[in-house]
Amino acid sequence: MLNINKFIGENITSRPSSLFAPDIEANRDRLREEIEGKRLLVIGGAGSIGSSYIRAILPFRPSKLVVVDLNENGLAELTRDLRSSYGMYVPEDYRTYTLSFADPIFARIFREEKGFDIVANFSAHKHVRSEKDKYSVQALIENNVIRAKKLLDLLAEYPPRHFFCVSTDKAANPVNIMGASKRIMEDMIMAYTPKFKVTTARFANVAFSNGSLLAGFVERIMKKQPLAAPSDVKRYFVSPEESGQICMLACMLGHNGEIFFPKLGEEKMMTFSTICDRFLSALGYEKKECATDEEAKKFAAEMPEDSKVYPVVYFRSDTTGEKDFEEFYVPGEKLNMNRFSSLGVIEDVKKRPMQELEAFFHELEDIFHEPDFTKAEVVEAIKRFLPNFEHVEKGKNLDQKM
Repeated sequence: MLNINKFIGENITSRPSSLFAPDIEANRDRLREEIEGKRLLVIGGAGSIGSSYIRAILPFRPSKLVVVDLNENGLAELTRDLRSSYGMYVPEDYRTYTLSFADPIFARIFREEKGFDIVANFSAHKHVRSEKDKYSVQALIENNVIRAKKLLDLLAEYPPRHFFCVSTDKAANPVNIMGASKRIMEDMIMAYTPKFKVTTARFANVAFSNGSLLAGFVERIMKKQPLAAPSDVKRYFVSPEESGQICMLACMLGHNGEIFFPKLGEEKMMTFSTICDRFLSALGYEKKECATDEEAKKFAAEMPEDSKVYPVVYFRSDTTGEKDFEEFYVPGEKLNMNRFSSLGVIEDVKKRPMQELEAFFHELEDIFHEPDFTKAEVVEAIKRFLPNFEHVEKGKNLDQKM
């Protein structure tokens, strides 16, 4: 059986230990001061990044942990994993709720708890494939932006000491609606900086995270199905452990209104096809490159159980919203590369007036209320709000690929 964490360290990140370990060690006393005995709420805590954040923060012994997520099975697995991990501290007051943060029951829980010291929100549409048609776009924006604002309004009733909301590298010079929604989210949370401390982080793809292409490799192998990957798309990667740690560091050590990102040079970017090659090699397979999906599926269906050759399809990206490479910041943003050994910080982030944001949200809601609204109308509205949004509609989405 392949050890995924070992494979990630040796073949993807090329790091035997976490990139953020030195910063955690250097700030251990400060982290303990900010976390120990504090009340913690994690929204979207059953997902890959949310659960990694929980594992990163629990050693600093918060007094309470409440986890909210729509994924009931994910919450069950999170609990089993925490309870089954040797040496893992779990607060006596530990509760999970299968809820949306937009649910009135969530608001009731929050008010009756009189808020939390630390709140982290990981509940979001995170995939480029979330953009398909007007319905999927509406759902994406409703979740990532409009409902998220209602969450912030609720938090303002009992302001947390620390609020963190995860962003993405795709928010820098966005070319897809998911990335644009995260860029809008950044603007939105910055408007709340007068009410409570907010921070966010743009970071790379999380290797083998739930629903990712790499996690799909494991599923395809188990089902004896071919692997498919783009050969021309370069991405930064962090391990699942690192994904939680960057969020913890940004949440607990960041100053109000800052955006964090990992210090990863362009030499750290990799193509998915390269990772696929290494994945098959680690499993003892030689790849068989096929020209078409049908050829690959036929080869997989007919290959003997003991075959050491495995079918793959590599292709050039031709779907809406894919960038050739990712970036963490854009010209004009003020960078501080000296505060942390492994993290860069965007300081003095420009704040947009709340009235401007609310006017834009009303515009979006007016569009969504029209029965015959189009995806193009939503894109044009976003472009007016984000002038650097370079959306290119290719008429094809990732759900049309293996």
